[in-house]
Amino acid sequence: MKEKKFPWYTAKGDDGSTSLLGNERVPKYYPQPETYGTVDEASSALGLARALSTHPPVKDALLSVQRDLYQMMAELAATPKAAHQFRIIDDKYVARLNDMIDRFGCQVDMPREFVIPGDTTAGAALDLARTVVRRAERQAVKLFDDGLLHNRQIIRYLNRLSSLCFVLARLEDNTTGTGTTPAKDATE
Repeated sequence: MKEKKFPWYTAKGDDGSTSLLGNERVPKYYPQPETYGTVDEASSALGLARALSTHPPVKDALLSVQRDLYQMMAELAATPKAAHQFRIIDDKYVARLNDMIDRFGCQVDMPREFVIPGDTTAGAALDLARTVVRRAERQAVKLFDDGLLHNRQIIRYLNRLSSLCFVLARLEDNTTGTGTTPAKDATE
C-alpha cells in the first residue's frame, strides 16, 4: 500500500457546513455554495462538451470559458466583505463572449423554431451545459437581489455564456451534417 502523502479529505464539512472565502462558515445549502456549486457543475458540463467536440476552435473557446468560471467561483465563494479581493469578471470578459458568439454565430443559421437537443453528442452536451448555466444565472440573480453579490458582470457573463452554448451546440450539429431537429414535427 502506498504511503499517504496528501489528505484527500478534511472532514470539516461533516457537520453540513462549508467555508466561504473570508473566514465564515455557512450551511452547504446556503445560496452562495449553491450558486458556485452550480457554476462548478456548468464547468464540468462544458468539460464534457469540450471532450466530445471535434473542432479545435470550439475546444479552445470552451477551455477559456472554463478558466473564467474557475475565477468566478472564487468571487461567488467569498463573503460580500471579501469578494472585491477575488473580483475578476468584468465587462471585458462579457465583451470577449460577445466576440465568440459573433465569430461562431456567423458559421450557423439561426433555427426558426425551438430545437430538441441530441442530434450530436457534442451538441447535446453543450445544450445540457446551457441549461446548467441558466440555472447558475438564476441563482446569481438571486444572490445579487439578496445583497450577497455585488458584481453584476457575473450575471451578464452567465447570460452570454448560455447564448454561446446555444450557438456552439448548433455549430456542432450543423458541421456533422445532421442539422438541428425542430421541436415541432413538420408532419403536424
